[in-house]
Amino acid sequence: MAKVSEKLIQLINEQIRAEYESAYIYLEIANYYEEQGWYGFAGWFNKQYKEEVEHAEKFIKYVHEQGYKVVLEDIRAPRNTYKDLREPLAKQLEHEELVTSLIYGLMDQAVADKDYRSQSFLKWYVDEQTEEEEHSHELIELYDRYSVDPIGMIKLDKKLGKRVED
Repeated sequence: MAKVSEKLIQLINEQIRAEYESAYIYLEIANYYEEQGWYGFAGWFNKQYKEEVEHAEKFIKYVHEQGYKVVLEDIRAPRNTYKDLREPLAKQLEHEELVTSLIYGLMDQAVADKDYRSQSFLKWYVDEQTEEEEHSHELIELYDRYSVDPIGMIKLDKKLGKRVED
């Protein structure tokens, strides 16, 4: 079996931390919306939280399958305060763009290493990040459209809550 470079393993271990930090950020946002009484928004971000944990677990499994040790790093707790309901949505987009750059860095290292197995594994994350950024943009657009009317916000909240049921 071809070896994964130590540098790529180090970057993947750092990515595991980043995925758990993403989960923490989305859990914080879910709690914010829950506390504001927007349960559909809260459910949406709770689902995001769970997906980020799954992403970290997928990286962990890959590291183990390659015969390396997972090194868990400290997770920074988010300490955001939001001035309105839109701000967490903007935070999500900003964060997804950061995660995309980290994933691209992993792919760049795998390409530099000519590590085709890791490139294949990482392609799923590249595709996932494209989808995550699209969803983040869409959510902001929906918020901007619906937020002009209180009834619209209630409809959007219900719409987001349906994602939890899927």
